[in-house]
Amino acid sequence: MTIAAILANKGGDVVSVAPENSVMEAASLLAQRRIGALPVMENGAAVGIFSERDVIHALESHGIAALERPVGDVMTSPAITVSPGDPVMAALSLMTRRRIRHLPVVVDGQVIGVVSIGDLVKYRIDRIEADAAAMRDYIQSA
Repeated sequence: MTIAAILANKGGDVVSVAPENSVMEAASLLAQRRIGALPVMENGAAVGIFSERDVIHALESHGIAALERPVGDVMTSPAITVSPGDPVMAALSLMTRRRIRHLPVVVDGQVIGVVSIGDLVKYRIDRIEADAAAMRDYIQSA
C-alpha cells in the first residue's frame, strides 16, 4: 500500500497559497474548500504548509492583526513531505511522530497532491475490512 494508491482514489487537485497571501485569504480558502491545510508554494516548490493550527497560533500571538499578516510569517516550515512510492504505514508513522495531519506529496520538487491522516486511516480500514471479508469467504468455502 503506497501513497500513490491514496491519490488514485482521491485525485490530485492541489489547492495552494503563496507566502505573500494574507492569513485571511488563506483561512477563507480553507473554509471554502472545507479542508484543513494548504501547501505554501513558491517558484513551484512547497516551502511550508498552512493549517488551521497556524491560524489559531497566529491569532493567539498577534491578535486580530494576524489576519493581515502574510502566510509566510505564520506557516509551518519546512514542509514535511512524502513521495507517491512511500508506504501508507510509513506516512502514518511520520504523521504520528511529528504530530501533523497533512502531508504534501512531492515528485521532482512538484506537489502533486496532499494526503491527510483521515485519508490514510480510511484507506487502511478499507484494506483491513477487505482482508477480513476475503478470510471469511475462504473459511466458508473450505
